[in-house]
Amino acid sequence: MTDPEASTRSYSFRGRVVRAGETPASSGNLANIITVVRILLAPLFVVLLVLDGGADGPLRVAAAVLFIVAIATDGVDGMLARRRNLVTDLGILLDPIADKLLTGAALVMLAVLAELPWWVVAIILVREWGITVYRFIALRDRVIPASRGGKLKTVVQAVAISFALLPLWAVLGEWVHILNTVLMTAAVVLTVVTGIEYLVQARRHARRAE
Repeated sequence: MTDPEASTRSYSFRGRVVRAGETPASSGNLANIITVVRILLAPLFVVLLVLDGGADGPLRVAAAVLFIVAIATDGVDGMLARRRNLVTDLGILLDPIADKLLTGAALVMLAVLAELPWWVVAIILVREWGITVYRFIALRDRVIPASRGGKLKTVVQAVAISFALLPLWAVLGEWVHILNTVLMTAAVVLTVVTGIEYLVQARRHARRAE
């Protein structure tokens, strides 16, 4: 049974913000702030790609660099949270949402630019947001952190999208498109496999609850 008092403490904005310690951490701690910044960078990323208009110019490069920097902060906030004991339930929930907003925006824009099939975008987004909704529903009983497979999937997605955004073909040649296809295929496969794993876990939990 969930302890209401513990749940309240988990989402409280009173507590440690930066320093390490064993006392309760604030939901407004530095790690969570970095996560929120990553969420806010997603609209700016979209604007840069829209302004580039498929020209593969400086704005496209700027958008790609912004995506890479923003997605890299996922490791930064996670490291801070673990090393300084700033892990909170709010952070556990916001972190995957930040990743999905950023990667989702990138995938949609790549499809809009006709550089990625819409069915690929659909598969990834349905899995990503479907699992996110499931995690919100499960919050009534417990917070579900990302699995190891889910973390690997996130890394591969980030690498595949980063390569797809950077117009490296203009410098290195058309073979880059083959590399991009291989990376995106790996991302799709991991996305589907880890999605199935989450569904299996959900089924097992439902059986135990019964």
